[in-house]
Amino acid sequence: MKNEEMTPRKAFYIALSILLAAIVWFYVDQTSGPNGGPQPRERTITDIPIEYTGEASLTDRGLMLLEEGTDTTIDLTLEGTRWLLANLDRDDIRVTVDLSNVDSAGVQTLGYQILYTDRRFSNNALTKKDASIYNATVNISELYSRTVEVRCELIGNVAEGYSAGQIQLSHTTLDIEGQPEDIDPVSYAKVTFDIGTDAEETVSQELSIQFYDENDNLLESTGIHPEAETIQATLPVFVTKELWLKMDFTSAPGARERNVNCEIRPATITVSGDAGLLRDVDSITLDTFDLLKLVEGGGTYVYPITVPEGCQNLSGVTRATVQLSFKDMTSASVTTDRFRYENVPDGKAVDILTEEMTVQIFGTAADVAAVTGGDLTVVADLSDFGSALGTYTVPATIENSSGVDIGISGSYEVQVTIREPSDSGSEESTQTTPEDTPEE
Repeated sequence: MKNEEMTPRKAFYIALSILLAAIVWFYVDQTSGPNGGPQPRERTITDIPIEYTGEASLTDRGLMLLEEGTDTTIDLTLEGTRWLLANLDRDDIRVTVDLSNVDSAGVQTLGYQILYTDRRFSNNALTKKDASIYNATVNISELYSRTVEVRCELIGNVAEGYSAGQIQLSHTTLDIEGQPEDIDPVSYAKVTFDIGTDAEETVSQELSIQFYDENDNLLESTGIHPEAETIQATLPVFVTKELWLKMDFTSAPGARERNVNCEIRPATITVSGDAGLLRDVDSITLDTFDLLKLVEGGGTYVYPITVPEGCQNLSGVTRATVQLSFKDMTSASVTTDRFRYENVPDGKAVDILTEEMTVQIFGTAADVAAVTGGDLTVVADLSDFGSALGTYTVPATIENSSGVDIGISGSYEVQVTIREPSDSGSEESTQTTPEDTPEE
């Protein structure tokens, strides 16, 4: 028979036949099942790990789960559509057993739950047809406990000029629980504390715990259950510093810090303390002093030395003597005939009866010498005489328009008459009033 060549038309009909056959096969597969649905299929997946939850509850009851005698895997035969089963992977399946209700030791059987990590699958879409086990067998044992010491290996160094204190651990001993064969070989627990190179401040870290036998061999057993998973370790780093003693001063006109002689004995003390705390500390302030106290003369004062909290005074000196005086201080009496008043009661007239006043001033010799009576104005304050009429002695303050730095000592009062504007009497005061006070 003569071979016929494959024509395009013939190739098309072959491809169409294959497509139609596939469609028919797919239709039959999807409709030949119960109630006209897809034909169910089965697939067995082996060695699915069993996850045990609620082990913390066991520990709280003094119990633990033993690997020996406990089911760790399961084989499942699942029924579903061909498409779902073809796309299902072992990692998509979780089989869990809850231990939170177990309250006694011994071999027991518990039910398990099948879950799916992929939302395409569910217990409605996939049905368990068979399993290698229908309940999980668990071996529960009582926990045994021991107490072991905690050792700390220090790595690194502190910087030159600094010193380290003793290592502080949140646990110096550790309670461990487990089976005798797991915890009996434990001789001690160990943490490794790396403070780095040239540490200049206190170091604190959370450290993981390792267990060693009496021959210093690391134990890798997972059956050791410590009371804490980590240990907090702190290494205080100290620095020794010489700190200056100083005073804070409150200045006033004529009494300035720049004009003060201040001698403090001792001038410095040596302290030791946490490096981080003392990093930016160079001095200790003894007290705050009002320089107006020195106007009448210098004095000697004694103050306790208070070091920063947590620091140690290595000098042993607990009190400081402070000698204070002004470098240049003089006083003088200056007479002025310049007066004015303020806070005049509404609708009242005022006459100032005092004609001259002698004012005590102080400051450096040069500043005091530069002040004349024309530089000082006595200001009567009538704010407390709102409804008064008559003659009164009222408080006064002194204004200085000289431009030099002087202070005023003492207290001052002037006599004034408060009257109705229509009262007879001198309408013009020889004293300076707010209206004719020269601009300063």
